[in-house]
Amino acid sequence: MAVQRAVRAYEVDKLNCAQSVLKAFIPEDQQGLQRVADAKGLGGGRAPEGRCGALYAASQLLDESDGQALAQEFIAEAGSPACREIRKSRSLTCRQCVELAARLVARRLGDR
Repeated sequence: MAVQRAVRAYEVDKLNCAQSVLKAFIPEDQQGLQRVADAKGLGGGRAPEGRCGALYAASQLLDESDGQALAQEFIAEAGSPACREIRKSRSLTCRQCVELAARLVARRLGDR
């Protein structure tokens, strides 16, 4: 369910990749909605170090060791942690990055 919520947030709600992943996993209370809104500037390669926003948001949902393990799995499939590199190589679309990041989080947190 969380993976579908993330993809829906990206495709239907037109949220960016980072916002879409966050929205799928955090409570829809005032604090959660603010956290999603705060992620507005993290899409399109604007996450720290040019990372994919979906990857960045996913790692923020987990503790450090799980976040690092998730990043390694993401990189193995996407080819890079960097948005620009992923888009340039066309290894995954932005939608696929959202789906992959959400799937990796769901595997660790459970599909809520």
